[in-house]
Amino acid sequence: MKRPTLTALALAAALGFASTTDVSAQALTVGVGGNITSMDPHFHNLGPNNGIAQHFFDRLVHMDERQRPTPGLAESWRSIDDNTWEFKLRRGVKFHDGSDFTAADVVATFKRVPWVPNSPSSFAAMVRGLDVSVPDPYTLIIKTPAPRPMLPIDLAVVNIVKGSNVEAPTADFNAGKAMIGTGPFKFTGFVPGDRVTMDRNDAYWGPKPHWATATVRIMTNASARSAAVLSGDVQIIDQVQTADLPRMRQNQAIGIETITSTRLIYLHLDQERDATPFAFDKATGQPLAKNPLKDKRVREALSKAINREGITRQIFDGQAIPAGGLLPDGMYGVSPNLKPDAFNTQAAQALLRDAGFPNGFKLTIHGPNDRYPEDDKVLQAIGPMFTRAGVETQVVTLPWATFATQSNRPTYAYSLMLVGWGSDTGETSSPLRALLATVNPDAGYGASNRGRYSNPAMDALLAKALQTIDPAAREKLLIEASEVAVRDYGLLPLYYAVNIWALRSNLTYQSRTDEYTLAHFVKPR
Repeated sequence: MKRPTLTALALAAALGFASTTDVSAQALTVGVGGNITSMDPHFHNLGPNNGIAQHFFDRLVHMDERQRPTPGLAESWRSIDDNTWEFKLRRGVKFHDGSDFTAADVVATFKRVPWVPNSPSSFAAMVRGLDVSVPDPYTLIIKTPAPRPMLPIDLAVVNIVKGSNVEAPTADFNAGKAMIGTGPFKFTGFVPGDRVTMDRNDAYWGPKPHWATATVRIMTNASARSAAVLSGDVQIIDQVQTADLPRMRQNQAIGIETITSTRLIYLHLDQERDATPFAFDKATGQPLAKNPLKDKRVREALSKAINREGITRQIFDGQAIPAGGLLPDGMYGVSPNLKPDAFNTQAAQALLRDAGFPNGFKLTIHGPNDRYPEDDKVLQAIGPMFTRAGVETQVVTLPWATFATQSNRPTYAYSLMLVGWGSDTGETSSPLRALLATVNPDAGYGASNRGRYSNPAMDALLAKALQTIDPAAREKLLIEASEVAVRDYGLLPLYYAVNIWALRSNLTYQSRTDEYTLAHFVKPR
């Protein structure tokens, strides 16, 4: 897509100054930067997909704007003993087709989640090993094979579908046939790469949306999103690029909302294969016989070669935070001892020499160019940093749809890649379990471990944490697990995103740490 010129953006701003959103029309258009790849709420644990699913489906437990658990389809829950939970379900809830929601739909959903074929990042870990009984249509008794203190938070990411769709293929959700939920909107259409449309669910059990209809437009080009909100073509956008913020803030027709995100942008490194496909000898150009990324000294060298402060200052104008751990300070399980590696090219060169690469080597880094704010600029900045340290680096950026398909292959096509992870639980157990735990499909661990990192010491700490009831003891274990994984350079943290929304000034939106842009929470001022 051609980027609008500054002249075009300026014109859009001028038009936007005079334009207003007609809230009485009750039609909302949202512009989102993430590409929504599926309507199936159990197919791909991916931020844009999870966000759009919340318009149509509910969870037993909801998460508020600060990722704190609140009642959803379950009015209450309690632990009966270390291995038993009771959930009391909300009565009178209707699916979009008018049928009653009961415990049978939850049981069917739990069966479907691990069944979904070809899931690139499964939700199976959230429901694995659960023994569910239904003493009455509005009570669930869930037994776990071991203590599971996080069960309510885990279930906050499992969208409940109509029981009759227990074996509905993903194609039936994308086509709308199986899009029957209990959520605040009813599904009306999905055009991949373009938009999702919906109508208000007037029978919704909770607060009803202001909007009779809503359209979520997929707008991966940041300049196009900015132009659209400035002109009034859309009423709210997410992932505002920092270059547009001064112009937005000077426009009285536009409001800005920001919050530090629980999304970590990081580098995943191939640590499984003996030879990795994108590492080459400098002199001959031939593939290296030995994968250098399996050597901790090489991983540490790459980390020290990155100027995180420079990236966040120059590319994001301070609207990002250099990362040393898996979540920003103040979140549950964050170690105060994990700080960003200091930028030190000379130290990186010394580590490469110690690892047997006195002349360095060649490497290709891959990443998306339309998924995260400024993702292509970040990659283009990192490449020369690595090169100066001795790792001659080629940067390849791809549209997210292509990149995600390749990076989620069973063989994980890349050697080094830029990706992001938003903690759906608001604590470090989420990235530890998904990104750094040894891949174990049966247990649901390592579902997004693209580098195939494996560390038995970290696995043991994580497993113990996930079975520890006492909150203080569990947090201590998560801190220890984080320190083991990060100090081993299981992945390379880059920065924590700052979520930025721009919206018409006669609307309000509560900024969210999970970065979701939800039409039902956009309201007239």
